[in-house]
Amino acid sequence: MNARSGRSERPPGTDANRRDRRRARSRNSEDVAADPSPEALDRERRRAAREEERRRVKRSRRRGLLIASAVVAVIVAGVIAVYFTPLLTVRSIEVDGNSSVSTEEIVGDLAIPLGERLVHVDTGAAAQRVAGIPALASARVQRMYPSTVRVTVVERVAVVFVDQPDGTHLLDSDGVDFAVAPPPPGTVRLVTDTPGAGDPATESALAVLDSLPESLRGMVGEVRASSISDVSMLLLDGRTLVWGNRDNAERKSAVALALMSQPGQILDVSSPDLPTTK
Repeated sequence: MNARSGRSERPPGTDANRRDRRRARSRNSEDVAADPSPEALDRERRRAAREEERRRVKRSRRRGLLIASAVVAVIVAGVIAVYFTPLLTVRSIEVDGNSSVSTEEIVGDLAIPLGERLVHVDTGAAAQRVAGIPALASARVQRMYPSTVRVTVVERVAVVFVDQPDGTHLLDSDGVDFAVAPPPPGTVRLVTDTPGAGDPATESALAVLDSLPESLRGMVGEVRASSISDVSMLLLDGRTLVWGNRDNAERKSAVALALMSQPGQILDVSSPDLPTTK
């Protein structure tokens, strides 16, 4: 700032440079006027086009900055609303997929209090807590804005039951012992030395049951497995169906159904190409 004149000092040559550019543009215009050749006119058009493009780029940049500022402002306002206002809090909990497990038990293990900010809900940890209920095969927890937590569960289905001193244990298709309760209709008794998930004999027996066609599956009242290759079934009519291992299930099923009309109490399809009856 010049103390005497009160005007800002400009870098040396600034005004001179501007005057030179104005003179150059003026000379170009005069040259075009003096030399109206197509080449001169074309040069002038290109120069004017470059000037217009520079102005367009500047305008576009200014608009971009304004739009970016507006977007940032909206995002900041949204973050403030989510984290610091009472609007997005848990007001209701929905539970879907349960029939044998009560909603109250699921909500209790969910452990999400009403009034907690929805964004603070740890859905992964909550799902693990709910999945810890033995009768549930899986659980999923979701935030449903603006104010709901939804829990979707898949219950285990009893495939076999095992008689134990403390009652009847229900096992699902994976051999998981998930409840002590009366067996549902159609559930087959399992007889093995160490029934449960991870036991090879149990897994083999369950695989054989799963491979049976419905017409044959409905005749089975009990499945026995002393090893993975020694599976047999006690039919509801009192006959025994010797199955062997889990291989060739389709062929064994067809042969077993054909043997049903034959006399004998023991139907052996462990070698389906050489079946026997006794």
